[in-house]
Amino acid sequence: MSHDYPRFDPERDPEWRSRLSLLQYQVTREAGTEGPNTGSLNMEERDGSYYCICCGHALFRSEMKYHSGCGWPAFHTEHPDAGIRRLTDRSTERVRIEVRCGSCDAHLGHVFDDGPGQFGGERYCINSASMDFIPEGDE
Repeated sequence: MSHDYPRFDPERDPEWRSRLSLLQYQVTREAGTEGPNTGSLNMEERDGSYYCICCGHALFRSEMKYHSGCGWPAFHTEHPDAGIRRLTDRSTERVRIEVRCGSCDAHLGHVFDDGPGQFGGERYCINSASMDFIPEGDE
């Protein structure tokens, strides 16, 4: 499902605005954050895969998801082909690590070091608005 979309380019802004809902645009293209416990995928329990809402690039599989209680979908590992980019985020007093789609540079959320130890200790805290979920069998 991956497409060859270039990294975010302000000249492509009208295309992104026409393809995404307002919330999806604010999250993925303006590095916004949806409210805690408001995302449609936070409590998703079916088997399947999670893809970038902008370009369809594979990000996570359901077996990588766990209930962290943080209010956003949490994953302990990324899809082997995700190539998720990490950037230092100094937009708040607390320095965080922002994560972006490896294909189209969409903002996904942040990664923290308080995840399950048996999987390396990371917690990908991801906005539902940045992902599309495809149930197993529909992929």
